[in-house]
Amino acid sequence: MRLVVVGLGQCGGRIADEFARLGKKARSNRRIDIITAAYAVNTDQADLTGLRTIRGDFHHRILIGGRKTSGHGVGKINEVGAAVAKEDSYKIIDAVRTGERFYETDAFLVIAGTAGGTGSGAMPVFTKALKERYPHKAVYCLAILPFGHEEGTEERTIYNVATSLKSTYSVADAVILCDNERFIKRDANLVNNMEQINKEIVAPFYDMLCAGEEVKRSRVGAKTVDAGDIMQTMEGWTTIGVGRSGVPTFNRLPFERRRSFRKKGRETQRGLEAVDQAISELSVTVNPGDAGKALYMISAPSKEMNIAMMRELGGLMREMAEDAVIRSGDYPRAGNDVSVTLIFSKLSNVPRLKEFYRNASSSAATIQKRQMEADEKLRELEEAAEGLPSLISSDGH
Repeated sequence: MRLVVVGLGQCGGRIADEFARLGKKARSNRRIDIITAAYAVNTDQADLTGLRTIRGDFHHRILIGGRKTSGHGVGKINEVGAAVAKEDSYKIIDAVRTGERFYETDAFLVIAGTAGGTGSGAMPVFTKALKERYPHKAVYCLAILPFGHEEGTEERTIYNVATSLKSTYSVADAVILCDNERFIKRDANLVNNMEQINKEIVAPFYDMLCAGEEVKRSRVGAKTVDAGDIMQTMEGWTTIGVGRSGVPTFNRLPFERRRSFRKKGRETQRGLEAVDQAISELSVTVNPGDAGKALYMISAPSKEMNIAMMRELGGLMREMAEDAVIRSGDYPRAGNDVSVTLIFSKLSNVPRLKEFYRNASSSAATIQKRQMEADEKLRELEEAAEGLPSLISSDGH
């Protein structure tokens, strides 16, 4: 599957930068193109400057809202971010449509942090613009949920998240939720932590995107997961995860039986371990039983995959998501691990999301109350100063 990736705001731009790096890795290691173009869009010029992999020209690093923000961001007010995106969406559309390989693209992936101002406000606006301009291409949104400490220190955070997600869900083909809190390393410094989190957010997409673009015959699966499988699976609220189980690197001993029942059982067990890890590493906590659609793909050296393993994994997926339409595939490749990528989509219940919606209602009321109190105090100040003369004459001199 080939994607055009667009990162909005600071968070979205950095993750888009990581996708650009992933695209380079696929070209270098597997001779595969999975990212046809990557763009970063922001109202803050400094954030655009800090990227590493996305091309440095103005077609790929796009500054919007210059007249309103002077290149310094929108101050976490997502209504301003939405207004700026609406005014300048043509800049992004022009950049995307003039890309050299745009028409080879299967879908768009729009990425943004939901707690800030630019990404939170721009994500639904730009998604809507893409859907209207290219109705036959899928538009997926990767929505990044904030850390727990961000929710506790700023009420505006919860309001931004809830309004952004509600608006984005109404226009996107699927919204992939990713909770920052699930990837945090408590003992790491801030910069390294953020970089590692971004890598972990992007990692589950790698094999899934590569599988359908393989050109080597030996690495084409018996049941390939291609763009069609992914697009038929992704709908509504979605989560993604990947789990890995190591493969022993030692050589078979001369006296070891080629088809030892112990070895075969261990192969199946590695697949199940990878599934368990993928469940624990899903991008947001959900109950797989709430999924209407699901997809799993096993990726491993061909000698490590067998019918028994696929049967066991299929049975496990059916137990977890009994009401879902399930698709599956395999991806034989070189390496020293068995990995399983999972997608649960068309989710009917996401506890984290429900929590944001509930809290946002009270947050909106609190924000409105504070604004009214501030306006009232300002009026009292103005009334207190009514009897004083003005030093500015009415003729402007």
